[in-house]
Amino acid sequence: MKVTIGQINSTNGDITGNVRKIVAAIEKAKSDGSDLIVFPEVIVHGYTSQDWFQDPDIIEHSLDALDDIIRASDGITAIVGTIRPNADNDGRRLYNCAAVIHNGELLGFADKTLLPEYDVFDDPRYFEPNHATRRLFEVNGVKLGVVVCEDFWNDKTFWKDRLYEHDPADEVIEMGADVVVSINASPYNKGKIKLRCEMVAHRAKRQNVPIVFVNLVGGNDGIVFDGASLIADQEGDIILQAAAFEEFVETVELDVGRPDARGISGAECEAIRQALVLGIRDYARKNGFGKVLLGLSGGIDSSLVAALAAEAVGPENLLCVMMPSPFSSEGSIKDSEELIKNLGCESRLEPISDTFEVLLEQMKLNKPTKGGESLAAENMQSRLRGVILMAISNAEGRLLLSTGNKSELAVGYCTLYGDTNGGLAVLGDVLKTEVWEIARHINESAGREIIPNKIIDKKPSAELAPNQFDQDSLPAYELMDPILELYFERKAAPSEIIAAGHDANLVYSVLNKVENPANEFKRQQLPPSIIISKNAIGVGRRRPITHKYRRPTN
Repeated sequence: MKVTIGQINSTNGDITGNVRKIVAAIEKAKSDGSDLIVFPEVIVHGYTSQDWFQDPDIIEHSLDALDDIIRASDGITAIVGTIRPNADNDGRRLYNCAAVIHNGELLGFADKTLLPEYDVFDDPRYFEPNHATRRLFEVNGVKLGVVVCEDFWNDKTFWKDRLYEHDPADEVIEMGADVVVSINASPYNKGKIKLRCEMVAHRAKRQNVPIVFVNLVGGNDGIVFDGASLIADQEGDIILQAAAFEEFVETVELDVGRPDARGISGAECEAIRQALVLGIRDYARKNGFGKVLLGLSGGIDSSLVAALAAEAVGPENLLCVMMPSPFSSEGSIKDSEELIKNLGCESRLEPISDTFEVLLEQMKLNKPTKGGESLAAENMQSRLRGVILMAISNAEGRLLLSTGNKSELAVGYCTLYGDTNGGLAVLGDVLKTEVWEIARHINESAGREIIPNKIIDKKPSAELAPNQFDQDSLPAYELMDPILELYFERKAAPSEIIAAGHDANLVYSVLNKVENPANEFKRQQLPPSIIISKNAIGVGRRRPITHKYRRPTN
């Protein structure tokens, strides 16, 4: 049996465009002599369409798009993630389902049963679970067991803790499935690709059944789907691993009995880089931006964003704007110019010193003589830069990329309506120590300095006051980041973070900064952040702005 992975990049609401891609993939599968092609979850409408799933027109016409797909399926079986109306008067108005189509005929639907409601997922808001759905479909003598995403992710022998009592994937195997097909919209986060491989291989080997696991690829607002679809044979060997972070429509013989050479490889740092590049590219492309810009300070954050953006949209479509103030070091301009030369992108110099002096006098503010002495004057510089960048964005139709990192955003070390301006926060889920790691990785991979090493090695500074450095206001990033990683990504309690070896006073100090209402106020006004971790700052994290909660300090 030949199986094709239809790992394609959909756009929310572009039903015509998504169907066009689906039909093109079906045609390629036919030319490969494939028997079965499998597409990701809700590929027709876009999995992250959110409250569009509550729109009466969407619900009423939810099955219309299948007509073209059914017509294209002559001579092949296609399993396509879509939505369909719930005809009952009770419950949510839609089912999240897999349409099973064979030789120009719709055989039926396998509806999703387990609906995730954690992190970035909110399925129960839109979909009705169907515990009585059909899951087994016999095609050409082969029994296909079809499950939708979360319905596969509840193996009691793989997970230490489970959210649901029953396991739909187990049920289809018990019903006699010869092959299990799992369609997914599983977002990228650190370690996720490896985890999926282990999960699929474990079940295939334990239950002696081949598994076809197809995942969505592409950036959707801040959520990036990595693809990395895979097929495991009944021995648990991965016989096809799709490329990550790109579309992949390829075919493999299910009983090939040997690993496929088209697999993915590379360190997690490389996967993060690819996720960020795809996140920028798709956010710009899907929102109609051909060109982007950013403020280039000569620091590591903006330099890394520039390097990623140059790869994502092409250096010819990137504008880096340097905006020195009275406190900018000579090196900040020279280092920026060296980076610009390395990238081959466009640049512009827009000094803010004269405007800053005029506003200081008008607002009767003192010029800073040290960090924190005149916060309003410090922040004014950042906001002046924001005004310039937004003016260029408006005048030239460029997407403004925000450059602040997760460490700073977590503890409020940023200026609202200043450096937080932008349409996309590229590093909003990347810790400062990870920023340095990715920058070094880019240089190592290129075999040369893309980002000048003097920028990487530079002591971090906002340069909003004389001799100002980040560590005058913050703990060293090497001390703070492990605390933030445990708190955000592992949801560790303060006692657990302290038990991991971190100073108790530092832990409480950092967490109280994170949970300060003023800092939450800033975070909730950030542009979308590209998510690379579990429990990131962004759509999956919900906290009130107004509260009186404080961590005890002993």
